[in-house]
Amino acid sequence: DFSKAMSQAGTSQFQEVIRQELEYSMKVELDKILATASSNELEHTKKDLEGFKKLFHRFLQEKGPSVDWGKIQRPPEDSIQPYEKIKARGLPDNIASVLNKLVVVKLNGGLGTSMGCKGPKSLIGVRNENTFLDLTVQQIEHLNKSYNTDVPLVLMNSFNTDDDTKKILQKYSHSRVKIYTFNQSRYPRINKETLLPIAKDVSYSGENTECWYPPGHGDIYASFYNSGLLDNLIGEGKEYIFVSNIDNLGATVDLYILNHLMNPPNGKRCEFVMEVTNKTRADVKGGTLTQYENKLRLVEIAQVPKAHVDEFKSVSKFKIFNTNNLWIALSAIKRLQEKNAIDMEIIVNPKTLDGGLNVIQLETAVGAAIKSFENSLGINVPRSRFLPVKTTSDLLLVMSNLYSLNAGSLTMSEKREFPTVPLVKLGSSFTKVQDYLRRFESIPDMLELDHLTVSGDVTFGKNVSLKGTVIIIANHGDRIDIPAGALLENKIVSGNLRILDH
Repeated sequence: DFSKAMSQAGTSQFQEVIRQELEYSMKVELDKILATASSNELEHTKKDLEGFKKLFHRFLQEKGPSVDWGKIQRPPEDSIQPYEKIKARGLPDNIASVLNKLVVVKLNGGLGTSMGCKGPKSLIGVRNENTFLDLTVQQIEHLNKSYNTDVPLVLMNSFNTDDDTKKILQKYSHSRVKIYTFNQSRYPRINKETLLPIAKDVSYSGENTECWYPPGHGDIYASFYNSGLLDNLIGEGKEYIFVSNIDNLGATVDLYILNHLMNPPNGKRCEFVMEVTNKTRADVKGGTLTQYENKLRLVEIAQVPKAHVDEFKSVSKFKIFNTNNLWIALSAIKRLQEKNAIDMEIIVNPKTLDGGLNVIQLETAVGAAIKSFENSLGINVPRSRFLPVKTTSDLLLVMSNLYSLNAGSLTMSEKREFPTVPLVKLGSSFTKVQDYLRRFESIPDMLELDHLTVSGDVTFGKNVSLKGTVIIIANHGDRIDIPAGALLENKIVSGNLRILDH
């Protein structure tokens, strides 16, 4: 036992030496990069690289999944409230004064590359020529006009989206919404083998674009604070932010949740509220809220030990998942940021660059900070508050007559008899937005659709109706044109356009 203990001590000593060497090498490389910054880049590059250094230090310290599965418990009954209960409280007469304490923050760092688009994802057209950003501005403008309030919009951009977004913001200069932006940090990607940055200088244009990345939306706390905007908004009397992904079209300002935050029934305010919703088979990988060491904690699939992944995906054991619609107290962000007390697990995201080089990027997720805040709460909201558009399959749903558009908000059509959204799977011929748009002469009537699968070279004529379960599969080399005016109800259409009853 003695020799075993000695060899273990030796191993951990050896690991510690290697860790220190890696940190030292990283510091040398980062200093070299910083030395290439111009005087006007110096300050923010320094902040970015300091933040990265802290993250890298933690990455070297932590090993394996960061949750001890045995400690995970179901959250206590009252820590996740049903939305109905919060709505039942109604609204106060002075809802405008409550609204004036709110800031809407949209996470706008993502590019539209997964849908074959260049530039910020928020500038993709989603409905009647309106982009994600248009709809967001319309929603807030409608609020401000209806209640005579001044709810501002804040966009967290990344270095990938900042220029294009700022150009487009000029078109809203006459709208009744103050729009602010700040940039999330810019961190260096590291070579998977050497664990050193692949960037040699601070530039991020031309061939250097692949050297840098925005470190996930967990970066919001530090970059919001560093930008000075957090202090400005607190100075204006703002108290809460409502944060959501700009591609979640269900994430509109909810007055009942806001009232619950500002006027809590027990007099004790929540610093952090996470909207969760019930899992379906499509959401088994979504992060879930658990009780862990007497705190609410978000557990993501990447943190789960391999032996428990199936249990984590179980819809019966973990019934809810995080929508990433979050309500957070500004004063709490300031307090925790100043104490350096926001604790978020590191997400290691491996990538292969165009030239074949394997890199890793270290990221964090905004919802993971829930355990650092006091008096956190989950609210189980209707599925309609989670309507993300990640793919053209999602785009087809929101462009169709399943939804009606009113003042920037999409609501499920009253003509649909059941509240669930159809399951739509479009094949690889539809992945890019341009190809997708070319394949539909008009968006089909989907009011009575349950399930649609389309694979291969398929086009749709005008005024097609889809009902029940429809499966359309064009074999390799074949093409299927669904004729204008066709009604497909519970049909399988295959290879050579034989239409079979399903």
